[in-house]
Amino acid sequence: MPYSGTGRPPVAKYPDQPQSVKQLVTMAGRKAAKPVQWRQGSRPGKSRSGFKRIYSRFVALRIRPAGREIVRATDGAGLPECWVLAEWPATEPEPVQSWLSDLPADTPLTTLVRLAKLRWRIEHDYREMKQALGLAHFEGRTFTGWHHHVTLVSVAHAFCTLQRLAHAPKETAPA
Repeated sequence: MPYSGTGRPPVAKYPDQPQSVKQLVTMAGRKAAKPVQWRQGSRPGKSRSGFKRIYSRFVALRIRPAGREIVRATDGAGLPECWVLAEWPATEPEPVQSWLSDLPADTPLTTLVRLAKLRWRIEHDYREMKQALGLAHFEGRTFTGWHHHVTLVSVAHAFCTLQRLAHAPKETAPA
């Protein structure tokens, strides 16, 4: 029966079209994964800095998100193109993580990876601010008091970060 334009439209299944981000990246194939080093590690190595670099393999694809809900929410117009970035280590049979990004189309792969992996640092810092520096311990009732508390915790975090950067990393334990 043809669609009359009322109610929910019929779902069209296209077996050759990916139904998830993981399927989309898997269809691109292992050969699309490029090795990327995104930051210096803490273990001794042979690089110029004397430390090993952290690296993995990544697939980056430009896509245009689609779906009935998106078309309804944007008044019939689709969303602009965005990046799908997926980490696919050489030792894994399929991609292990993926991210969506609205960075420009000419963004280098290393920048995409570095920004995606930066999330771990942000989460670590936020957890440190909440637990070790007392961000979650404010019990006041005014905005001024809350603002004062958050400002002091932020300054304490900046001080701790500068101290951490000023000192050499801990020596690795002998094996």
